[in-house]
Amino acid sequence: MTDLEANAQQLAGANILITGGLGFIGSSLARRLVKLGAHVTLVDSLIPQYGGNLFNIHDIQHQVKVNITDVRDPYAMAYLIQGQDVLFNLAGQTSHLDSMKDPKADLEINASAQLSILEACRQHNSGIKIVFASTRQLYGKPDYLPVDEAHPIRPVDVNGINKLAGEWYHLLYNNVYQIRACALRLTNTYGPGMRVKDARQTFLGIWIRNLIEGKPILVYGDGMQLRDFNYVDDAVEALLLAAISSEAGGEVFNLGSTESINLKDLAALMVELYPSGNYEIVPFPGELKAIDIGDYYSDYTKARKVLGWSPQVSLREGLQRSLDYYIQHHTHYW
Repeated sequence: MTDLEANAQQLAGANILITGGLGFIGSSLARRLVKLGAHVTLVDSLIPQYGGNLFNIHDIQHQVKVNITDVRDPYAMAYLIQGQDVLFNLAGQTSHLDSMKDPKADLEINASAQLSILEACRQHNSGIKIVFASTRQLYGKPDYLPVDEAHPIRPVDVNGINKLAGEWYHLLYNNVYQIRACALRLTNTYGPGMRVKDARQTFLGIWIRNLIEGKPILVYGDGMQLRDFNYVDDAVEALLLAAISSEAGGEVFNLGSTESINLKDLAALMVELYPSGNYEIVPFPGELKAIDIGDYYSDYTKARKVLGWSPQVSLREGLQRSLDYYIQHHTHYW
């Protein structure tokens, strides 16, 4: 029996708020929480350039509450936070390029709004438990591999700096105000429901779209950059384990995988799974090259030891499930 199965009763009947709830990870988390018997409220702005998509909850739309609200609205968040047992704080601006083009919007969403949410919790619901979705991007270019939580933090873009601020606000409020909060540093989460109309959320999305549309996958540089990936079900499991853990407060946890792969081999694997596809090795666009971090994969030993988490879905299996999903449902995502 997994830690989650043994302790799932903590979530049955609980009031759960998910910011970014119509997005990729938020909707997958909502689906799992509904099965566990939780009362789920989803908050999402549905701003077009972000990840929210009503189709993501088409199968559970009558089993959750949906509030179309921007997390930057402090009055709405102060109201919504009341009476909630757990907040999964997933709303964020995820595009690294967008953060460089419009740094103020990134600051407002990934830092300022997070502080407003935490203030609302302090004033209106100090007993809430918060799990914050952070990112491996804040490490920057690795000094060593795999990257553990003790690695120096050197963000290479505005997004990384603001996500770091958002993360540290959560840890501060845990340490000073005893509002139980922890952060998961996600790495290349993918799967059904991810944004595929462009590369704002993950490059894998546009790769899948190009495959299905008969366009080549474009691999930048020499394609030798190493990455690790988590299928969305595994990321959801980590979020839930963090929520029920009595030891998670004030901690940060890397997610990661036992598999790391270079991008050329990843493209070749995807073409193997979708044989009519192809890929091309092309030069880095200048604006991307400036913020590329080279090789990266995580050490998730801490999450394994403290939370009892380890990824279960192989890269091949996860990619196949993702391709199958978009072959069937692409009209809702293009």
